[in-house]
Amino acid sequence: MLNRSLYGIVREALSHSGDFCEMYGARYGMEGMLAGDLIDLRRTPADEWKRISDTPGAVLGSTRRKMRADDVQPILDTLRRHDIGCWFIVGGNDSAATGHAVGQAAESAGMDIAVINIPKTIDNDLVLTDHSPGYGSAARFVALATMGAGRDAESMGIASPITVIEVMGRDAGWLAAASAFAKRDDRDAPHFIGLPEVSWDETSFLDCMEDAYRKHGLAVAVVAENIRTPDGHPVGEQGEPYYTDDFGHPYYEGPAKHLAALVSARLGVRARHEKPGTIQRSMMACISHTDAQEAEQVGRAAVRHALAGGRDIIITLERARGDYACTIGTAPLNEVGGKVKTMPPEYIAPDSNFVTPAFLDYARPLLGDALPVYGRLNP
Repeated sequence: MLNRSLYGIVREALSHSGDFCEMYGARYGMEGMLAGDLIDLRRTPADEWKRISDTPGAVLGSTRRKMRADDVQPILDTLRRHDIGCWFIVGGNDSAATGHAVGQAAESAGMDIAVINIPKTIDNDLVLTDHSPGYGSAARFVALATMGAGRDAESMGIASPITVIEVMGRDAGWLAAASAFAKRDDRDAPHFIGLPEVSWDETSFLDCMEDAYRKHGLAVAVVAENIRTPDGHPVGEQGEPYYTDDFGHPYYEGPAKHLAALVSARLGVRARHEKPGTIQRSMMACISHTDAQEAEQVGRAAVRHALAGGRDIIITLERARGDYACTIGTAPLNEVGGKVKTMPPEYIAPDSNFVTPAFLDYARPLLGDALPVYGRLNP
């Protein structure tokens, strides 16, 4: 959805051509700003922009580089050199923190620059917005992948009846929770959902998986990548993280392989582990139409707010009461950057390792069109 928001920014800016003499894109985000590596976005024709809007990844490139104190001046120099008056940043809470820092530095330097963030994160963990563009499509993928994994485990019988799926979600369980849409009856996957918001209980997990296996001949668990033990350690952690990014986020091998081994040992059957990884955010066949529309809308809204004098803000989505609809709002960047929106207690079923109907009501419209209904032979 990042490219869809970029498309919205460009198309809206072109419709205000008298206000935008130049339009640049920074290659690999902040890294392009530091190096002065900018692309003239006006050279890309309209028909190509339409294709870009439906393209996975980020056509400008992305970065995980954290802004340092000595980065500020080179960024300001790039902004001055190209006479840039608006800087639109598409991303999550780390991007919001970067945007706020640059906006404050620009103001201190006497530069009038509209720094506006456009929300985009499949983790759905941005505060002060009902949801984040990117989440609905990734959630749809997780639900469909869980439906498929469940039917596959069912078809394999005793040969391979257990599957543990590990999905993204560093500190929040919104994506793992979306797997609940795969379940229409007790036999259907998932039989267990592991969320970072819930302290890990190995015994409860194994009991749940065994119970599902004894009843249905299969068991499928969906867990977030950073589920944690009561003392705060990642489940399945083996020593030090294999990588820590610029923002201090540690990366471990993940819990799925470890949990599959535990279930296999307990039940004496083969347990598989699946880790979709970046497929979750790049499978365009699973796009939610709601998500795509809103991603473009927030891009367009960012341009309009910049022209209206907006500064140091992030565009937000505000849900109306009743039938699903969202309006566009804004929030101050300093109230968003570095903060995480976790799943509230009312969305988590207290003793069932699952989610509540309230979560399903919240997330259902974000997934777009109705999910398929699969069949079974009569016994």
